[in-house]
Amino acid sequence: MLLLEIVTPEKKIFSDSVSDVYLPGAEGEMGVLELHAALVTALKPGELRYEKDGKIHELAIGSGFAEVTQEKVSVLTDSAFGEDDIDEAAEEEAMKRAEEKYAEVSEKDAEEAAHLQAMIATNAARLELKRKHK
Repeated sequence: MLLLEIVTPEKKIFSDSVSDVYLPGAEGEMGVLELHAALVTALKPGELRYEKDGKIHELAIGSGFAEVTQEKVSVLTDSAFGEDDIDEAAEEEAMKRAEEKYAEVSEKDAEEAAHLQAMIATNAARLELKRKHK
């Protein structure tokens, strides 16, 4: 078994033993099993999956980092939502507003553009998880 901890700035979302974890790494999805080589990796907005007691659980996460050891995966992310926590209409509206603002941002304001791109990617990850089981 592997200990998985998922932490956001607001609270610890999850802490328990799991069989495996799949993370949206900056270079693509990565799977982690017990005795995995130690590493630290950036995470992009996307779907985090883990298996506990034979059942697959899914969360839409934002940007962050993961630290992997042979016995533990620590995920530090700016947000984590389960399918039931996602309001599809609100996510669509937030994404639309962010896309409109992004279209207006000057090329000179790279920081604001990057922030808006991250917001759009996070909204897209939440919508994809919400729509996955329709």
